[in-house]
Amino acid sequence: MPLDRSSEAPSPQLSPQPVVQPPTLRPYQNQLIKELYIKLGQGYRRVAIIAGTGAGKTVIGGKICADTVARGLRLMFLVHLDVLVGQTYQKMQTFGLRCGFIKAGWREDPDAPIQIASIQTMEKRSWWRSWKANVVFFDEGHTTVFSQIGQEIIYRTHPKAVHLAMTATPYRLGREQLGDHMQTFVASPVPAELQRMGYLAPMQYYGVSPESQINLEGVRTVAGDYDERDLKNACDRPELVRRIVEEWHRLTPGKRTIAFCVDVEHARHVAEAFRASGVTAAVVDGSTPIKERQTLYSDLGAGRLTVLTSCNVISIGFDEPSVEVGLLLRPTQSRALHYQQIGRLLRISPATGKTMGIILDQANNLKRLGFPEDIQSYSLPSSREPAVHEVQPTKQCPDCNRLLWGFVMTCPGCGYRWEMQSQVCTEELVEVYSEELLRQIERRKRYEFYRAQRQKTFREGAAPDWTKHVFYKQFGCLPEPAWSLGSIFGDMPSLEDKYAYRDYLLNVAQRHGKPIAWIIEEFQQEFGFDSFHEVFSA
Repeated sequence: MPLDRSSEAPSPQLSPQPVVQPPTLRPYQNQLIKELYIKLGQGYRRVAIIAGTGAGKTVIGGKICADTVARGLRLMFLVHLDVLVGQTYQKMQTFGLRCGFIKAGWREDPDAPIQIASIQTMEKRSWWRSWKANVVFFDEGHTTVFSQIGQEIIYRTHPKAVHLAMTATPYRLGREQLGDHMQTFVASPVPAELQRMGYLAPMQYYGVSPESQINLEGVRTVAGDYDERDLKNACDRPELVRRIVEEWHRLTPGKRTIAFCVDVEHARHVAEAFRASGVTAAVVDGSTPIKERQTLYSDLGAGRLTVLTSCNVISIGFDEPSVEVGLLLRPTQSRALHYQQIGRLLRISPATGKTMGIILDQANNLKRLGFPEDIQSYSLPSSREPAVHEVQPTKQCPDCNRLLWGFVMTCPGCGYRWEMQSQVCTEELVEVYSEELLRQIERRKRYEFYRAQRQKTFREGAAPDWTKHVFYKQFGCLPEPAWSLGSIFGDMPSLEDKYAYRDYLLNVAQRHGKPIAWIIEEFQQEFGFDSFHEVFSA
């Protein structure tokens, strides 16, 4: 990817961003950071931080940076893509942090306590080697740790610093693994748990039968993954491009979509096929200027653009939660890449009416590498103890064509029951629909009902307990406590929001004779554990 031009990434001193309230961390994010500090207190100096897509890596990283600066320490923040420099700086601003940059086109400030550093630019600079960092933060650690610059920092220029490697996917192709350089790890809940908690969207998966899959015969493996030149010939074929467009119109018409393609030409062919079918579509690739990328992402989020095709651009650093459909058109053997691509669809977006993410898999990656929901726990793989992955077997319903986990004996779509019947394959994409996903969908309905009811209760000035009463009457059980956090004012409430909620609780308490402890507890349910000090001390 080319370096950003100065005109595309102006010096932040010339374009200051408004100061906003630091984001309120979710309970599991606070717990992860607490566990990290326990590890550091135990003497570990190199710790991996595993947080899957949608778990809030940038918020977690920002809080760690803020804590580091509050202790009077200095931190170097490494990114491997130029586009991530601006995204990282925006998050630092929400925490009110002063940053310097090791990045072409951005103003250097060696006195700043945080240095946001692009690996590409670091290769052309030298002063950072003597910049005394107490903490080095490796963003996308499964990549940055293994770069030449990353290895130099860990073992030569900053061996005594604390090294933190943040990653959504600790797995790498090849023998060398993150556990060869990090001593231990902390982790967020796995994707299925975050879905049950309401922080990630439930998913629908569609795969293809063997007769309609991309033919990988003759495609070589180079450095652990399929050779892109061979993939070009196997994937960028008119009949395959036409087929995925037809299936998109059949299964997900009109939904915001991103497509992961083999190369730029393949991405262009897919976009052209969508446009020919009457769908607005565009291409983003490594040569697309930063401002133009931002415009495309904005158009996609606003619905002015329906399909955005890409080659190695939107797997990382793309954050548009309204996108509902992902097209897997590039076969891969990389579990990290596979999970990163699916992760673009996992973010929730209640504002746009998104109810779930949908994957249309022409590349057969789902059967090859599995689903994020398969992850039972995280580990830190090393060359001596590589990660072991078991992909759940699947089968296709002969009546309605849904693709199910192998252990499911009754199809949830049509009620077909398996005995000893042979399987029947069709040419169309078929849905992967597990019992776990059914539970997640039902749980999501309850989550959204509860949060909507809390907003209604607040607007009407009724007591918060009324929400629980309505929920119990509807579902016969109580809601989960974690569902209350941010349910009325969102993840980034203003100080005015907090004062408004405080006054609301005071009024309710006065009417019903509630003690101050009840007010604080209810306030914490909406805004977090340490949130009440700034509004109750005034």
